[in-house]
Amino acid sequence: MGVTPLIWIITIAVTIAFFVFEFFAHVRKPHEPTIGESARWSAFYIGLALLFGVGIGAVSGWTYGGEYFAGYLTEKALSIDNLFVFLIIMTGFAVPKKYQQKVLMVGIVIALIMRGAFIAVGAALIENFSWIFYIFGALLLVLAYRQAFAHGESDPANGKFMTFVRRVLPVTEEYNEDKLTVKKDGKRFVTPMLLVIIAIGFIDLVFAVDSIPAIYGLTNEAYIVFTANAFALMGLRQLYFLIGGLLERLVYLAQGLAVILAFIGVKLVFHALHVNELPFINGGEPLLWVPEIPIWFSLLFIAATVAVATIASLRKTRNDDKKKERETFDGEKVIHAPED
Repeated sequence: MGVTPLIWIITIAVTIAFFVFEFFAHVRKPHEPTIGESARWSAFYIGLALLFGVGIGAVSGWTYGGEYFAGYLTEKALSIDNLFVFLIIMTGFAVPKKYQQKVLMVGIVIALIMRGAFIAVGAALIENFSWIFYIFGALLLVLAYRQAFAHGESDPANGKFMTFVRRVLPVTEEYNEDKLTVKKDGKRFVTPMLLVIIAIGFIDLVFAVDSIPAIYGLTNEAYIVFTANAFALMGLRQLYFLIGGLLERLVYLAQGLAVILAFIGVKLVFHALHVNELPFINGGEPLLWVPEIPIWFSLLFIAATVAVATIASLRKTRNDDKKKERETFDGEKVIHAPED
């Protein structure tokens, strides 16, 4: 792709500038964003991400452009799942609405830093060890299974990790505005706000484990991996407030993401076989008969899966709502039925 160090420096600098702007323009003063504010900024960041993808396609070719769009769509879908866990954490810790922006902002920055580290490690592994595709593929297949069958079974706010943190740190029961620590009777305590940030940082680490191998299954270009992740995280804070109620209605999101992760896992295994160097597989020779899944098919498959999962979720929740209304109406008729 031919990305020079200067382009990397400019890209990282612009990304940092966007987050600094976000903090001073929207997060520094605690408030709950309106729907209009959230919608405008969500549309701005999504439009910016799409425009950037068009720029990659126009400058570097549409093979890279397709890889970017497939990666961006995958990371955006995974980020929305990330938002669902953030919502559970916020609810578990009873974070006041006006302070949730700051928590989200810190969580998103932590996520970007962790993903940046994973991107660098992933790029180095791919550059030196072609067999790493087998590992990435197997990992994604395992994560796909867990995503499909174990989603939502635990509460991150009260899990083993946070129980350990509470034992180690002296914690107050109440919030002190958006402060992370507070001094009482000459002793320093941490507030629940710090626990929330620690919980979100831990969850970000977990999500980076499936996020980075997933996008490396769509492109080997570290620059595309980084920019797709950066744009997927930009505007995530606004999206949280825009679709906060909708998140609970996406009941099939986990299954949709499981299908995407499994598909990319299979794609990675196919690629690993196609470039095989392991001596105990085909004598160390590539299996050239194994098909390489083209990026256009990956993009269509991922987009279709997201669309089907979303439509099926909304249809199911709508039908469930209608069923509850009928049951409530029938129950009221029974209660108020006249006696013979």
